[in-house]
Amino acid sequence: MHYLKQFTIIIAISAVSELLATFIPLPIPASIYGMSLLFLLLMTGMLKLKQVESAANLLLGIMPALFVVSGAGLITSYGQIAENFASWVAVNVGSTIVILATTGLSAQALIRKKKAKEAERND
Repeated sequence: MHYLKQFTIIIAISAVSELLATFIPLPIPASIYGMSLLFLLLMTGMLKLKQVESAANLLLGIMPALFVVSGAGLITSYGQIAENFASWVAVNVGSTIVILATTGLSAQALIRKKKAKEAERND
């Protein structure tokens, strides 16, 4: 029964994110709105982790199976991909490097900020 409640919460957040994507005239996918909304709800305490944790862990556990359809789509589109393979790889490698660097620098900045606050409290 608790899975049903947790999936209902996740689906409700997903539905709200679809509405946001429909009514906000920005080129942002609904999934980004959904993840942002879920993050804000968790950070503000309006939603407790235990209210969605079991369902989220279940979804994470089956995530590889969810990518099978995407992989099959790539295989069927091989002809189109092969024409631009080098540029496709360059874009993916480049964007991955940018994301890794951005994430690393952001994490370092947050860690330094946290350490500075702790140092202030200790003084």
